[in-house]
Amino acid sequence: MSWTPLDELAASIDDGALVGIPADYGGVSMAASFALIRRGARNLRLVAAPTSGLQADCLIGAGCVAELEAAGVSLGEYGMANRFRAAIAAGSLTLRDATCPALHAAFQAAEKGVPFLPLRGILGSDLLTRRTDWRVIQNPLTDASDPIVVVPAIRPDVALFHAGLADDHGNVWIGLRREVMTLAHAAHRTLVTVEARYPGNLLEDAKLAPGTLPHVYVDRVALVPGGSWPLDFAGHYPADDAALTRYAKASRTPDGFAALLKEWLDAVA
Repeated sequence: MSWTPLDELAASIDDGALVGIPADYGGVSMAASFALIRRGARNLRLVAAPTSGLQADCLIGAGCVAELEAAGVSLGEYGMANRFRAAIAAGSLTLRDATCPALHAAFQAAEKGVPFLPLRGILGSDLLTRRTDWRVIQNPLTDASDPIVVVPAIRPDVALFHAGLADDHGNVWIGLRREVMTLAHAAHRTLVTVEARYPGNLLEDAKLAPGTLPHVYVDRVALVPGGSWPLDFAGHYPADDAALTRYAKASRTPDGFAALLKEWLDAVA
């Protein structure tokens, strides 16, 4: 595998692509998100595994996103995702409201190569009146009345996330974040930014191999230490509390968001 420059990695994501992204705790590639903003990406369709926060808010505020499917969008303890809320109010963003189990099931279906997976927790929810792609069927394994929801597989064009290590073979160590591995299995292509290069073969390390995504699922890797900033990256660095607090305040207005985003883009360029 040859390592990919960050801007080249971002440039490989076509406008209009369906991009699978992790939750804020799952290894968010803010570096790749900033690179997408710098290149002026447009009409991206984000699908979260299963929620999002700063990443979606920045991309939406920068005009990169046409559609978002997620179980929630928030800055957590820092407050509301203001650019997301503004886009919904303005009607400039299509929201496909979902639940965490439904999104996990949809990615698992794609991972398994099946068209859908069933689950029960959505029965009785008004989401079923809005999500016409979610169907209620009769359990085919019993003659008794037993309705169950089936959700279609989601196969992103691209899975995009940040991880701890990659080796020169293209193997990527993701550690405990199994939902990120599922996302990679589900996607057509997987693009990863990583903290560090591993000098050897991760799959030959007895301690690291169980948490390693094999290279057959990985399309491109960029070495970007600190690539989740200003979000935390577990085991490597905490969230930048001051930066996130500033963002939550500045993003309340378009001008405030634009000014802070320019500052961040200049800082990480």
